[in-house]
Amino acid sequence: MLTYKQITHIGDREHNEDSVTCIESGGNYCFVVADGLGGHGRGELASQKAVEIFGQEFEASHESNFDFVNKGFSSAQSEIMALQVAHGDKMGMKTTAVCLSIINGMCQWGHIGDSRLYLFKKNKIILRTLDHSVPQMLALSGDIKDKHISVHPDRNRLLRVLGIEWDSPRYEVSDEAPLADCQAFLLCTDGFWELIQPKLMCRFLKKSSSAEEWLEQMTAEVEKNGQGKNMDNYTAIAVIT
Repeated sequence: MLTYKQITHIGDREHNEDSVTCIESGGNYCFVVADGLGGHGRGELASQKAVEIFGQEFEASHESNFDFVNKGFSSAQSEIMALQVAHGDKMGMKTTAVCLSIINGMCQWGHIGDSRLYLFKKNKIILRTLDHSVPQMLALSGDIKDKHISVHPDRNRLLRVLGIEWDSPRYEVSDEAPLADCQAFLLCTDGFWELIQPKLMCRFLKKSSSAEEWLEQMTAEVEKNGQGKNMDNYTAIAVIT
């Protein structure tokens, strides 16, 4: 039986620019996390628009195919660019996004920016999305270790987001995969994954009987590690299949 749970928290900031949605319809699911950029609440508008558009595309698809994942990214990009024009703010109103869809026993995910999806099997991480960021690029080139991404001074320098002019699509979408091959998923913003070690995600998953219990344990770790550090907004969705 699939269980899921979401959380979003303002942290120590003035605005929560993260947005999150979980939609269930007829045994099919759409999960989205977005982390807005722009400050002063402008990023909040972009992230809210992104999750809203994904939800609309999911419902318009009649939950029967995965076309909405690509349409979600492309439509969100168009809507956010239009939002910038309407507000006279082409520098603000940007957002990351990560989406997980589960339809008819198959799953697919997509992302842009540094909001992540982790895929677990047998209580181990077997895949995570690769950030579109400067530190991730350095890790891929071997200049830094992957574990140092979360503390790198340029960790907030993103190379791809929704809300920047594209010559071609800049998001990434996975192939479809059987849900039966997946034990659990975690979708989260950088405010969450920067403050918890992957090995603890796995340890807590092993000890948990539901997505709610798993997310509670991870969130407690995030909050403990974020004390006194001017915590960013943090948002996550835990899914156990």
